[in-house]
Amino acid sequence: MKEAQGELNMTIVVVTIVAGLSLFFFSFIWPNIRGNFVRNSNCSEAICTCPSRDSQGNCVVPSDGLVDCQIRGSNQTIKCPWRG
Repeated sequence: MKEAQGELNMTIVVVTIVAGLSLFFFSFIWPNIRGNFVRNSNCSEAICTCPSRDSQGNCVVPSDGLVDCQIRGSNQTIKCPWRG
């Protein structure tokens, strides 16, 4: 009987730890992952224009590498990395 009680206690401990880790993951980590996915998806669908050109016609990108882009089918403007 004592062995069964010990196994039940360990089961409760494991279930509690798994529930706590799941709560942490879905509360803090998953929103960041999902946000990055949505942002990257929007940038792959967006139409980006060169912000300025030099005297030879080459695109001059800002130092951070981000340019203004329009999401297809909407008037929303987002910042995306310049893909050239």
